[in-house]
Amino acid sequence: MAQEGYDQPGYWFIFCKGELLLERTSGGSLTVPWGIKPPVELAEWNIVHRLTPLDGKECRTVAVSRPVIDDDRYAMIGLRASFDVLPRGLYLKAGKGAEILYWDSTTRYCGVCGAPMKLHTDISKRCTNCGKEVWPQLATAVIVLVRREDSILLVHSHNIRGNYYGLVAGFVETGETLEECVQRELMEETGIRVKNIRYFGSQPWPYPCGLMVGFSADYVEGNLRLQRSEIAYGGWFGRDNLPDIPGKMSMARMLIDAWLEDGLPDRVCG
Repeated sequence: MAQEGYDQPGYWFIFCKGELLLERTSGGSLTVPWGIKPPVELAEWNIVHRLTPLDGKECRTVAVSRPVIDDDRYAMIGLRASFDVLPRGLYLKAGKGAEILYWDSTTRYCGVCGAPMKLHTDISKRCTNCGKEVWPQLATAVIVLVRREDSILLVHSHNIRGNYYGLVAGFVETGETLEECVQRELMEETGIRVKNIRYFGSQPWPYPCGLMVGFSADYVEGNLRLQRSEIAYGGWFGRDNLPDIPGKMSMARMLIDAWLEDGLPDRVCG
C-alpha cells in the first residue's frame, strides 16, 4: 500500500509518465532519493513495489500522477538521460523499476477470466477469481555487428530518433534460437548472409521491457538490399569514415567500440 511503513531507509525510484525523480546533492549532482519515507507525498492508490536490493540497500519504486516541478531540491529526468548522470548500478535499478511499473500497469486484469489481478509476490500477480499467476515478461531482441574485411554494416532505422547509424536488430520470434534470429533479421532487412556468429554480451533494455543480446558475425554473401519499411538507409563503413553512432549506453555502441579496439570475441556460437 502507498502508506506502508518501512523500518529502514532505501532508494526511492519514483516515476511520472516515464520521467524519474532525482534529488540534487550539495555538490550539484543528481542522485536517487534515499530515506525511510518517500520524498513526495503518495496517494492511497499509489502502490509501492519492492525491488531487489542494490549492494545490500533496500530499493522501492512507485508511479505518481504528477511530476515534481515546484521543489528546487528535485529534478525530473527521462530514464535514458539518467544514464549520463547516475552510477551504473542506480541506472540499472531505475530501469528495473520502470519495467516493474510498466508490467503492473498492463496486467491489471486477468487475461483468462477478466477479473482483477492482485500482487502475490514482488514479481508476480494472481487472479482474484481463477487464480492464474503472471510474471513480468521480457521481449528478447538480438543486435548484430557484421564485419566485411575492414568495414562494418551500419543502418539508420525509421524508429531511431536523430541522424545516427546503428546496427541491425530485431525481436526473437517464437520457436527460433538467438542465432537463427540473427540470420533471419539480416536476410529480411539487408539481404545478406553471415557466418561465425559470436556472442558478445547482453543488457537490460527497459524501453519498455526488453533484453538486448549482442552478437558479431562475418559477412558471407549478398548485395545490400535494405528493407525500406524498417530501414531508411545504410551501408558499409570503415574506421576512417564512421557516421554518427549511438551513445555509450547502448549495446550497439558497445559492439562498435569493441570492433574499433579489436576486442570482439573469437568463440563461435553453436
